[in-house]
Amino acid sequence: MNEHMGKDIPPKEIKLSPDCELRFEVENSNETVYLELKSGIAEIFGTELVKGKTYTFTTGAKIAVFTWQGCELIVRTKKDTSYIAKETPMMFYLNCHCCLEQLRQKAEDNDTKGPITVIVGPSDVGKSTLSKILLNYAVRMGDSSRRPIFVDLDVGQGHISIPGTIGAMIVERPASVYDGFPQIAPLVYHYGYPGVQQNPKLYDDIVTQMADLVHQRMESSKKVKSSGVIINTIGWVKARGYQHLTHVVQAFKVDIILVLDQERLFNELVRDMPSFVKVALLPKSGGVVERSQTTRAEARNCRVREYFYGTPSNQLHPHMFDVKFSDVKIYQISSPTQADFAPIGTKTDNYVVKLLPEQKMTKILHHILSVSHASSDEEKVNATNIAGFVCVTKVDVDRQLLTLLSPQPKPLPNTILIISDIQFVDNR
Repeated sequence: MNEHMGKDIPPKEIKLSPDCELRFEVENSNETVYLELKSGIAEIFGTELVKGKTYTFTTGAKIAVFTWQGCELIVRTKKDTSYIAKETPMMFYLNCHCCLEQLRQKAEDNDTKGPITVIVGPSDVGKSTLSKILLNYAVRMGDSSRRPIFVDLDVGQGHISIPGTIGAMIVERPASVYDGFPQIAPLVYHYGYPGVQQNPKLYDDIVTQMADLVHQRMESSKKVKSSGVIINTIGWVKARGYQHLTHVVQAFKVDIILVLDQERLFNELVRDMPSFVKVALLPKSGGVVERSQTTRAEARNCRVREYFYGTPSNQLHPHMFDVKFSDVKIYQISSPTQADFAPIGTKTDNYVVKLLPEQKMTKILHHILSVSHASSDEEKVNATNIAGFVCVTKVDVDRQLLTLLSPQPKPLPNTILIISDIQFVDNR
C-alpha cells in the first residue's frame, strides 16, 4: 500500500478511551479510508497496528479498531461514516483466550493435546472474526511458543482457500491487516459448492478426513500439539445443519464449544454434548454486519479473484495457457439430485464420482477446477487433498482445447481436475 496516499485529505483526529473501538465500513468503490495510529496501542481483530504507519482500506472493508489502554488515531476520508463504540464483547473474548492459554500451558507441561475449540453460531454473528482474534492472541504470546492450527469449515466464504473448499493451516505469526494469516502449505479439500445442503454426505466425509489429518499433524510437533485447534464453522445451525455441527465435534474430538449469540443453540449443545465438552455462550459484536445473498456472492467472487490476482498489497500475475482434452481427466463429484450423473437407485445421502464426458466440456466454461493430488483411481478423488485451482476461460470443442487461468505456468502439477460449482468470469 502507498502510505503517502490520502495526505491531501484533511485529517480527523480521534481519541479512543480504553476498551472502546472505532468502527467503519467502506461501501462504495470510490471511497477510501486512510488510518494511522498516532499514539497509544490499538489492534484490528487481534493484529496490533504499527504506530505512524498509514493503513489504506477500500471497497468491502469492515473494520473495528480496538484499544485496551486508549489511543489516538488519524483518519482521512472524504465521506466519514465511522463511529465509536463504547460497549464491545472484547473482554469476553480476552477471557476465552486466557482460559485457552491456561489449557495450552497445562498441555505443554504434560505433553498432551491442547484445547480443540469450535466456534458455532448462525450466519453473520462474527465467527470468523472471533477465530482471527483468538489465533492472533495465541501467537502474540511473549515466548512465541504457540503454533495453533486454524481449521476453516465454512465452504461459503473460504478464509484459508477459496469458497467451495475446507482448509487447515498452522498459524505461526499474527495476521496481516490486509492479507490475513501467512499461508505456508495449507491443507485443502475440494467440496465444490457454496452451501453444505448441496452435498451433505460429501461434506461430512471430507470433514472426517480433515479431522484425521489434523490429529496426525498435532502429533508431529510438540508446539503444535500443545497449542490446540481453532475451528470456524458454517452458519447453518438448525435441522441437518445441527447434525453437521455435532459431526464436527465428534470428528475433531472437540473439548470446547463457543456459541455466538444464540441461546437456543447453546442449550441444545449443553443438552446433547457429553460432560467433558465445555459449552460457553458469548455475545456478538455490535459491529457485525448482516450480509445479503448478493453481498455474499460478491465476497465469494472477490475471494476467487484474490487467489489469482492477489490483493492491492500483494499483487499476483497469473498465467493463461491451453491444454488438450486428452491430457487431463476432469471429474465431477455429484449429489444424487444432479440427474446427469446419479445412477438409478442412489440413496439421498450418497454422492458419485464420475469422469466428465467430452461432450459436456462446454458446461464447465468459467468454472473453477481443483487440481487434485489424486492418482488416476477415481475412488480416491474425493479423499485426496488438492494442490491448487485453475479457471476455465475458454472451451474450444473443434480443437479439443481448454484455456485455463492458472497461478503458475504450464504444465499443471497433476492431470486430475475436479469440477467446482464455483464460477469466476475473468474480466481482465
